Amino acid sequence: MNCIIKSLLFSAFLACSIQVCAAAKHSVYDTKVEQLVSPLGIDNPAPRFSWKTASPSRGFIQKSYRIRVGTDSAAVASGSADVWDSETCLSNRSVLVPFKGSELAPATTYFWTVAVESGDGDVAVSPVARFTTGLFEPSQWAGAKWIGLEPDGEIIVPFIHGIKVPEHLHRGRLIGRYTMPMLRNETKLSNKPIASALAFVCGLGHFDFYVNGQRQGEHFLDPGWTKYDKEAQYVAFDISNSLRPGQANALGVMLGNGFYNIPNERYYKLTGSFGAPKLKMAVIVTYADGSRQTITTDARSWRAASGPITYSSIYGGEDYDARLERDGWNMPGYDAGNWKKPVETPLDIRLKSQQGTHLAVRHELPVMSSEVNSKGFRVYDFGQNMSGIVRVSVKGRKGQSVRLRLSELLNPDGTPNQSASGDPFYLEYTIGADSVVETWQPQFTYYGFRYAQLENGVDAADANPLSLPQVVGIQALHTANAAPQVGTFSCSKPLFNSIYNLIDWAIRSNMASVLTDCPHREKIGWQEQNYLMQNSMLYNYDLSSLFPKIMSDLEASQWKQGTIPTIAPEYVLFADGFEDTPEWGSAFIICPWEIYRWYGDDTLVRRHYPAMQRYIDYLGTRADNNIVAYGLGDWFDIAPGKPGRSKLTSNGVTATATYYYDVLTMSKIAGLLGKPDDAARYSALAARIKDSYNKAFFHADKGYYDRNSQTANAISLHFGLVPYGREADVLNALVDDIRQRGNALTAGDIGYRYVLRALEEGGRTDVIFDMNSHYDKPGYGWQLAHGATALTESWQAYGFVSNNHLMLGHLMEWLYSGLGGIRQADNSIAFHNIEINPMPVGDVNYASTTYQTPYGEVSCRWERKPGMYTMKLTVPANSAACVTLPASTASQVSDYGTSLADAEGISNIMPGSRTGNPNLTFTAASGTYNFQVADPVW
Repeated sequence: MNCIIKSLLFSAFLACSIQVCAAAKHSVYDTKVEQLVSPLGIDNPAPRFSWKTASPSRGFIQKSYRIRVGTDSAAVASGSADVWDSETCLSNRSVLVPFKGSELAPATTYFWTVAVESGDGDVAVSPVARFTTGLFEPSQWAGAKWIGLEPDGEIIVPFIHGIKVPEHLHRGRLIGRYTMPMLRNETKLSNKPIASALAFVCGLGHFDFYVNGQRQGEHFLDPGWTKYDKEAQYVAFDISNSLRPGQANALGVMLGNGFYNIPNERYYKLTGSFGAPKLKMAVIVTYADGSRQTITTDARSWRAASGPITYSSIYGGEDYDARLERDGWNMPGYDAGNWKKPVETPLDIRLKSQQGTHLAVRHELPVMSSEVNSKGFRVYDFGQNMSGIVRVSVKGRKGQSVRLRLSELLNPDGTPNQSASGDPFYLEYTIGADSVVETWQPQFTYYGFRYAQLENGVDAADANPLSLPQVVGIQALHTANAAPQVGTFSCSKPLFNSIYNLIDWAIRSNMASVLTDCPHREKIGWQEQNYLMQNSMLYNYDLSSLFPKIMSDLEASQWKQGTIPTIAPEYVLFADGFEDTPEWGSAFIICPWEIYRWYGDDTLVRRHYPAMQRYIDYLGTRADNNIVAYGLGDWFDIAPGKPGRSKLTSNGVTATATYYYDVLTMSKIAGLLGKPDDAARYSALAARIKDSYNKAFFHADKGYYDRNSQTANAISLHFGLVPYGREADVLNALVDDIRQRGNALTAGDIGYRYVLRALEEGGRTDVIFDMNSHYDKPGYGWQLAHGATALTESWQAYGFVSNNHLMLGHLMEWLYSGLGGIRQADNSIAFHNIEINPMPVGDVNYASTTYQTPYGEVSCRWERKPGMYTMKLTVPANSAACVTLPASTASQVSDYGTSLADAEGISNIMPGSRTGNPNLTFTAASGTYNFQVADPVW
């Protein structure tokens, strides 16, 4: 940040608010517990409360708050609190305020409100909200057992990578070929009014849960995949409205394999097994008189049978035989006399509540076009490469089957190309009744695809001389993490809008219960993208509850010597450099720090600090005179030869630079946690690493690093490794390389984010614009020109690698922070202090950007015309912004027709310099503004 007023933002904000808030009337909205709206099953016994405030007046600041928590909604609404009353707290804090009342009970619903007082004494009270606790301790599962249809067979962990499974591991048998079970229970409830009924369910690998025939929730692939030999997630359901007091009630569960058990059939990236599919459940019914009735899984009161899912694989697809359906199996009164007693399985792992990380169907896409290919099969084109499944409606004769083969690309002859996405993957449905339209969608698998080839059937519009089954309807269902969208971006340049969509589809397609690299071939969590793409993702989606899951996966996967593997959960032990590389494992250090900066949540750095220290210590054991030189380096950079390991940048550059940033970050974390000795030790180590790095890689006589690659120079600039006074030389070397290549990029997976960061920080957005404004060189435009609808794994959009990949989407961050102009001040936490500094460039004449900060929405829409620049700005309540405008003096600027100097909420007006361009900076308190700059200076 160039203006010196950033350290004065809050004090100026406070002073301004006192002046302009006298007539303010405000409201409280978006109340959250643990950053979730009305969460179910939170397992934090001291949950944290957050809220936002809306005010029509500028300069609102919260003077005090008062939180009330109780067990009765009406009582809380009237101001009574039988659990906790915080009393009036003189504080402007509204993000993650901790509960400090008496101990909360498990499996209980609580109600709460917050009263917010403004500076003039005006008080607004939020609507009553709720949260429901989960199960804090194993004993609270009331003796629930793990049950299944079959006992565990051979456990093969870690999994085997690739298609060649050693004979001694399977001895001629198929691995993981368990029957997919259905389990049911029927219990009569007491004839008393039900106050609440909560179900806590863990079905491994995945489950669908039914109560009295009704499927519960809209989740997909519950629970999220974890390192199952250590922990699994349970999911909480409120089933109060699905139960019938005084009557028999049926609970039903269907199980699928997921990553818990991977058969070595069809396609499998990995194969192995943690055991047979199994279920653990506790249902706690609380009656109006305070009594409770508990239903738990056991071999006595439950029954098990095979179901209609005859094949289940997270990698290979799913088969469903409707002839094997058991009508009414999940309804009361069903005759389960021929069902088996389930098998109880001892399993000792941690169970943690799944919070905010569930998958769901985000979009339904119709068929855009369809054609019959050279093989005579009809191929449906949904027009978009996405993660998901299909829903198909068919009719025919009982026992006939249709097969749908999905793919993201087509071969030249129009047939599906699964060569880079996992071959074979398909979905097969067997009809259960004659001449009846039956609709089906798979339950326990998904794929990355755009096309679906219909086999063994015909489209209803086609001739059908062989009386094959007919498809009378088909849709694509895009499945992804249900994280709320919190950002928007658009601008006057169609190419940039297309790039935004290209990246966004890749983000959503790989935003599962882990951040996958691709939604088909691998579906595993490669860690480098978790921090390199973190800011790009956080601008778009609220991932405050997904990253705690990611960090838990990382710590569960950490090796004894401190190593953080390249993937988490670590299902397979990779080799040949893929098992451990610093640019991947460093997600364990960088991600939790960024979560603290973006959301104000220090839980992750506190919880994982000892394990994070072990990783730093491990990297130290791999260093030679502070230089770490192993690993994959700048993966998929652009150079002659097959893409893969870095060719243009020494891996010692990226590994050591990342190691330096890790250590520097650990120094900040130690300071935050009140560990001054650790902070000093890490700071001193960082200084030694920097010195060694420059001795090893900086060519002082030439002003560049290593082999003068874009990545080497950019990562050195962004991490602050360049010797003082030489920054301009290294920046010029970076720019010169780009310009000499005709504005072409060469940086790969690791380096490209740093290229963009270094250029933006160095004021060279013109270079960013030029690098990303053409179609004739590998990059985003090239991918679009070659038909990509989601970001591809390679800049060149090669067909032999993934065509829906997350790792290269770093321009998204610049669209928000550079072109859109919204970013957080360096000294800010949770966007309490915001920088508004759009960087108009090239032929972009307007941009509109919004982001939902923890305090509310910040929006910036700027437009430039001859002789005039306008900016419409909204700063959320309880926040302040440092605004930069292209003006030499304040007299050039007006706000809704009022001179800037006289405008409400404006303070600290001062000139400055923005990389050689005159500009004006000032502080804007919360509120909405409409700035006009006459004769802007560019």
